Amino acid sequence: MLMIKDPTDLEYNYLDKIDSPEDVRKLNLLEMDILAGEIRKKIIETVSVNGGHLAPCLGVVELTLALHYVFNTPDDKLVWDVGHQAYAHKLITGRNKKFHTLRQYKGISGFPKRSESEYDVVETGHSSTSISYSLGIATGKDIKKNKDKVIAVIGDGSMTAGLAFEGLNQAGHVDKDLIVILNDNEMSISPNVGAMSSFLSRKLTGKTAIRLKRQLEEGLKSFSSVGENILSVLKKSEESLKSFFTPGMLFEALKFEYIGPIPGHELKDLIETLKNARDNSRGPVLIHVLTTKGKGYLPAETNPGDYHGVGPFDIKTGKPYPSSGPPSYTSIFGNTLCKLARSDKRITAITAAMPAGTGLTPFSKEFPARFFDVGIAEQHAITFAAGLAMEGLRPVVAVYSSFMQRALDQIIHDVCIPNLPVTLALDRAGVVGDDGPTHHGVFDLSFLRFVPNLTVMAPKDENELMHMLCTAINNNGPSAIRYPRGSGEGITLDKTLTPLEIGKAELLCEGKDVLLLPVGNRVFPALEAASRLKKLGISAAVINPRFIKPLDNELIGKWAKKTGRVVTIEDNVKKAGFGSAVLQMLSELHINIPVRLLGYGNKFIEHASQETLWKNSGIDTPGIINAALEVMQQNNKY
Repeated sequence: MLMIKDPTDLEYNYLDKIDSPEDVRKLNLLEMDILAGEIRKKIIETVSVNGGHLAPCLGVVELTLALHYVFNTPDDKLVWDVGHQAYAHKLITGRNKKFHTLRQYKGISGFPKRSESEYDVVETGHSSTSISYSLGIATGKDIKKNKDKVIAVIGDGSMTAGLAFEGLNQAGHVDKDLIVILNDNEMSISPNVGAMSSFLSRKLTGKTAIRLKRQLEEGLKSFSSVGENILSVLKKSEESLKSFFTPGMLFEALKFEYIGPIPGHELKDLIETLKNARDNSRGPVLIHVLTTKGKGYLPAETNPGDYHGVGPFDIKTGKPYPSSGPPSYTSIFGNTLCKLARSDKRITAITAAMPAGTGLTPFSKEFPARFFDVGIAEQHAITFAAGLAMEGLRPVVAVYSSFMQRALDQIIHDVCIPNLPVTLALDRAGVVGDDGPTHHGVFDLSFLRFVPNLTVMAPKDENELMHMLCTAINNNGPSAIRYPRGSGEGITLDKTLTPLEIGKAELLCEGKDVLLLPVGNRVFPALEAASRLKKLGISAAVINPRFIKPLDNELIGKWAKKTGRVVTIEDNVKKAGFGSAVLQMLSELHINIPVRLLGYGNKFIEHASQETLWKNSGIDTPGIINAALEVMQQNNKY
C-alpha cells in the first residue's frame, strides 16, 4: 500500500485513463493498487484546496475499486450511506476531469447526486438510509424478476441509528437478495483474530463449502426429528465458532449470512470475498470490512477525527490555513454552556455523534458525567433528554438543523406535549455552503413554529446567543435556539448572562417609511441596508425580533402601523417561515399593509458559498435594499 507523504511524488497516470468502472475491470491487481494511490493523490490535492470530507474518502478507496470491479454497475446498484465517502466513486465514474470543481458553485457535489451520474443511485447526505433504500430497490427488482444485484455500503457509526436496524430487521424477514457492506473503521479487533476470520470468511463461503452445507442441511432434514436435532446441534456449534472468532452473531440473529471481518485495504481479499457473495449467497448477506480512516495520508491516519471534514489545508504539514475573524457561533455556544454548567449542576449536554462539530468537546472534558454522545440517533437523543428533564435536569441537545428534522415527532410528542424544559440547540441553521441541499438548515423555523409550548429564538450575534442559551436553560418549558454556521460578528461579549424576557423584540433603529424585520444573521445586513436607504431619502425602522415564537405583537404591530410597509428577511424557506408568521400576526391585528417576504423559495438549494446563496436569494444587503425600494412603490398605508 502506497503511503502518501507528498502526493506529487506519484508518477503514474492510470486515473486519467479511467472513464467508467468498465476501465477498472480491465486492470490487474498491481495496476489497481497503483490506481488507488493516484486516487488518493487526487482526493488530497483537491480537498486541500476546496475543503471536504477527507479521512472517510481515503479510507474506502480499495473498497470502492473492488465493488465496481466485481459488480456490474450501474446495472447492479451501489448505494452509499451518508455519501461523504464517495469521492473515489466519483473519480472512476466519469467525473475525474470535473473533480477540481468539487463542492464549488456550479461544480460537482460532495455527495452522491442522481442528476450527476447514473452511478449515483440515491441523493444522500444523512446517515443510516442505505439499507432501507437498498431493500426497497431489491424488492422492486424481485417483483420485476430482475436479477441485478443491490449493494448497500454503511459505516459502523451509521449502524447506531435505529433506521439501520429497521432495515436489517425487514431484510432478514423478507429474505431478499441483498448485500450489505459494513465499513468498520473503529472496532478494535486484533490482527490475529482478523486474519483468521478473514481466512474463514473467504474460504468457507466459497461455492463448494456453501453447496456442501446446503446438502448436509437437506440430508439431515430428511431424517425426520432425529435429523432436525442433529442439525440444531451443528448450527449451535457453528454459531459458537462464529461468536468466538467474529462479532457476527447479531447479524446472524437478524437472519443475515455474516462474512468477515476482512481487511479493507487488500484488493485480492476484497475481490475474492465480494465474488463469493455475488455468486454463491442466497438471501441477505452482510460483509464486515475493516478499514482505516485517512488511509494513505499520515496526518489523516493519525488524527482521523480532525480530518473527517476539513477546510483548505497545507498538504505537506497537514495543517489548516490560518483563518482570521471572530470566533464561531459553535465555539461561543460550547464555551457558554460550560460557563453556565459550572454554576448550574442541572445542566447536561447531549449530541448525536458530533461533539466537536457542535462545540461540545470542552463540555465533555470538563463535565464527563453530564455529557452524553448517543451516536447517530437524533430521535433517541430527544426522548432521552425528555427523561432527564423529568428528573429535574436541564438537558441541552446540540444537533445540526438539518439533522434535527429526523426527530420532529419526538420534539412534539415527547418534549412539547409534556412541556418539558429541554433546550434544542440547532447549529448550522440557514444555508451552510458547499455541503449542499442535504445539509442546508433552511426548514427549522417552519417545522418548529407550529409546535405548541415551544419557544423559538434566533440571535443577531454571538453575544445574544449567550443570553438566549441562558434564557432557554432557565425557561420552564421547551426552547429552541437556531444559529448559523461560521464566525460571529466580532461583538464584545458580556461577562454576566441574564435571561431575556420571552417574546420581547428589540428596536434597533427608528424609521417612518418601511419596517425591516430581519431574523438572526440577517440583522446586520438589514442595518446596513437601512443605512444605505437613508442616503436615498428612505427612513427604515429595524426591529430584531429575537423570538420567532412567540412574536412581539405589540412592538412589531406598533411599527408596522407607523411605517405602513414591512419587509421580512430570513435565512429559511419562506413557506411557513418567519415572514409567514408576521403575515398571520398582521392579519390577526387587522393591519392591512404591503408586506414583502425575503427568504428561500419552494425548491432545494444547491451547494455554493453562503455569501453566494444569500446574494442569489436576495437576502443580503443589496437584496434587502431592492425589496425596500419595491415595497415603497405601494402606497396603501394602514
